Amino acid sequence: MQTKRITDDIAAAAAVVREGGLAAVPTETVYGLAANGLDEAAVRRIYEVKGRPAVKPLSLLVPGREALDQYGKDVPRGAYVLADAFWPGPLTIVVKAAPGIPAIVLAGGSTVGLRCPDSEKTLALLRLCGLPLACPSANPSGAPSPKTAEAVAAYFDSMIEAIVDGGPCGVGTESTIVDLTRTPYRILRQGALPAADIRRALARSVKLIGVTGGTGAGKTTALVSLSDLGALTIDADGVYHDLCRTNGALLAEIENRFPGSVEDGELQRKKLGAAVFSDPAALKDLDGIIYPYVENAIDELLAERAAAGGTAAAIDAINLIGTPLETRMDALVGVLAPEEQRLARLMAREGISAEYARLRIRSQKPDSYYLEHCRYILRNDGSREEFRRACDKLFKTILEEP
Repeated sequence: MQTKRITDDIAAAAAVVREGGLAAVPTETVYGLAANGLDEAAVRRIYEVKGRPAVKPLSLLVPGREALDQYGKDVPRGAYVLADAFWPGPLTIVVKAAPGIPAIVLAGGSTVGLRCPDSEKTLALLRLCGLPLACPSANPSGAPSPKTAEAVAAYFDSMIEAIVDGGPCGVGTESTIVDLTRTPYRILRQGALPAADIRRALARSVKLIGVTGGTGAGKTTALVSLSDLGALTIDADGVYHDLCRTNGALLAEIENRFPGSVEDGELQRKKLGAAVFSDPAALKDLDGIIYPYVENAIDELLAERAAAGGTAAAIDAINLIGTPLETRMDALVGVLAPEEQRLARLMAREGISAEYARLRIRSQKPDSYYLEHCRYILRNDGSREEFRRACDKLFKTILEEP
């Protein structure tokens, strides 16, 4: 067999694929060994030529995000988010396989990896032949992945029908593979795309609603409304307290800046409070330490939510305004209530005296502060039922906005 060397005649490469042949193709990572992914006999030749174990499934190269619906089933929203963020590019997205994909491609499984390569010639081939390409790296199993057409020829000259020469591959490392068929999602292979970029894209795709206001104003009822409407609810203070129990790196940074505030791996809150609450500069330093950890932890929760198909989340924080998290909000909602109602709720909830409850309330920001900074305001000055109806109405409107 004579192996054709193709540079510009993509129609000739498409003919090879449609006729059941094998063509090595360039991607931005490494060269792949491609065949019609819907042709069982052609796919079997890939396994034979590479010496690839039959238990290893093959990914499919596709021309764009529309292929998620064509070759995937019950595709989660996170898959579309990642496709929009990184395709064409070095990311393989694993989803449930649609009917019609040959079992040999799936290696007996029920999932399929889809990737849109960032290669002009291979994208042209995909569009021209109108087929998904089963396409592992173009090397014998166990050998180094080829980054040039010459390296492919050294492996497979006279064994395959064609090599599409797209020049040297720019990345030289295989794609990252992410499995979105389960939650939390899993990185099956760390390749050219960093896992942190995947997490960040998933997290930033979730609509974020900030809920803020003073103690006793009714934020809990507002959050229950959001939860019932399908939003993930996150207590920012709770995230921070969890980190203080579990994250050694955070505790080490706090101890380094405020010696004596961590003993035997436990945060000494009173000592830390004494060091920062009367010193604005020290408090600013503490916030600078805390916020990156809190934001990363929240991003992990949001990424898992997005990978599972979630589209919205709410973050509850009294001190949200003016923090880095505020800039992430798609909507900021202030919850306000008359002081006497807040007082009664706080006394009943925490069993404290009226005097202490009033001191706590008056040490917090006034209503004017939230009126100035929040796009939306919920007033909790009637019955519980009336407030809940107001919450439901407002949050439905926010969630339906683009």
